[in-house]
Amino acid sequence: MKKLISILSLGVLVILGTQCSSPKPAESNAQTEAQKEVSIKEQVTNGAFLVDVRTPQEFAEGSVKGAVNIPLDEVESRLNEFKGKPSVIVFCRTGNRSGQAKAILEYNGIKNVTNGINTKTVNEELAK
Repeated sequence: MKKLISILSLGVLVILGTQCSSPKPAESNAQTEAQKEVSIKEQVTNGAFLVDVRTPQEFAEGSVKGAVNIPLDEVESRLNEFKGKPSVIVFCRTGNRSGQAKAILEYNGIKNVTNGINTKTVNEELAK
């Protein structure tokens, strides 16, 4: 009986100790990650590879100065063009295709990829 009481007491202490400790709030981790992010403008200044993943027709209608057109359906077959770049910024019309391109690149070992969302967002960031 004493053994059972000792085990139960120990269990209660462990549970209370766990509840009393104050874990770091999730937003502090998010803030730390956000602080580490480098702006699109800084990335471009440091030689980022700007890639418009829209179709050639969409690209011809206007893009970001200095951007290269590599349509989403060609990203995986053109991985060599992304290798060795200090960073890569992909963008499209709404952020959907650029999000897919980012996932493809990261899956294939290309690091430092930023989803710039769309031409408007990237151009606004570069104008800051």
